[in-house]
Amino acid sequence: MTIAAVLKGREGQVISISGDRSVTEAIALLADKRIGALPVVEGDRVVGIFSERDVIYCLAKAGADALPKRVSDVMTSPALTVEPGQSVLGALSLMTERRFRHLPVVEGDRLVGFVSIGDLVKYRIDKIEAEAAAMRDYIQTA
Repeated sequence: MTIAAVLKGREGQVISISGDRSVTEAIALLADKRIGALPVVEGDRVVGIFSERDVIYCLAKAGADALPKRVSDVMTSPALTVEPGQSVLGALSLMTERRFRHLPVVEGDRLVGFVSIGDLVKYRIDKIEAEAAAMRDYIQTA
């Protein structure tokens, strides 16, 4: 089970933001899309991640003065990334160990996807349930 398998069948493009946008704009995008994090990109290259935690940290530090700041001033950088060939379990382990919930997926320097811990857990559960159903079917027909 690889990250590529999780990304397969997904529709639409990855929602991202550039570092020169304001924190206010980033918060509005998170809220509008009902997501918890955005990869911060320059061209196709990931330079950081802007997440709900970044919002909390910058508001705690600067209050309302944080809102007009640039995303690049408050994002988490550098972003840890995975490649499409990485195993789902390896990515889950990394996310658990480092205590974050989102990973940009890159090929070379180019952003090709974005996964959350929820995406990976759901994929893993679906696979386990499919294997269990296949095993039940096998046992019943034997």
